[in-house]
Amino acid sequence: MIIGSKQKLLFIGDSITDTGRARPVGEHNGGEGLGTGYVSLVEALLTSTYPELGIRVVNMGVSGNTVRHLRERWQTDVLDQKPDWLAVMIGINDVWRHFDRPFMREHHVHEEEYERTLRELVQEARPGLKGLVLMTPFYIEPNREEPMRAKMDRYGGIVRKIAEETGAVFVDTQAAFDKVLEHLYPGQLAWDRVHPGRAGHMVLARAFLNAVGFDWSR
Repeated sequence: MIIGSKQKLLFIGDSITDTGRARPVGEHNGGEGLGTGYVSLVEALLTSTYPELGIRVVNMGVSGNTVRHLRERWQTDVLDQKPDWLAVMIGINDVWRHFDRPFMREHHVHEEEYERTLRELVQEARPGLKGLVLMTPFYIEPNREEPMRAKMDRYGGIVRKIAEETGAVFVDTQAAFDKVLEHLYPGQLAWDRVHPGRAGHMVLARAFLNAVGFDWSR
């Protein structure tokens, strides 16, 4: 596995990352400090499978965030935290606001702004990191022609491009969900096709861990 001993792994994103994590910093505290989603599952699997590594996991997700919000809190919630590894999953709200608030255009984050801002944030953080993971946004909808799914795929393509440019580990969360959706109706994973239940969060955790070389046979 590419995450090393005694390293600090920080996750940042929106409600999918947040899931009720502790404030101001979400960490394991014997309770639900990491929230109830994929971040807590990643931490539990890392701790139980690689206890000798002592990997510290931090959750800095904030519900409702777009890449604009990350821009506002990047210094305090990422750079000042001095992580060794940083995992970023943002974009769902950047896309969703075009559909759930179609006439509130000030909330719309278009592709050009999304790409420009995400690239700037990555460039600021990269020099201080041992490793970077970029995770795509997703929409739990198998029909790729559905408007929100089609737009989400374009934002995911931006994440892929930036990952390739910066040498980041790339996690295609949409592809991970698509594999499961070959057998399940979307509502079984997320009532609104955005906020996953436990199984959906395990899909995300597995996708992340597979990308960083987690050994499931240990």
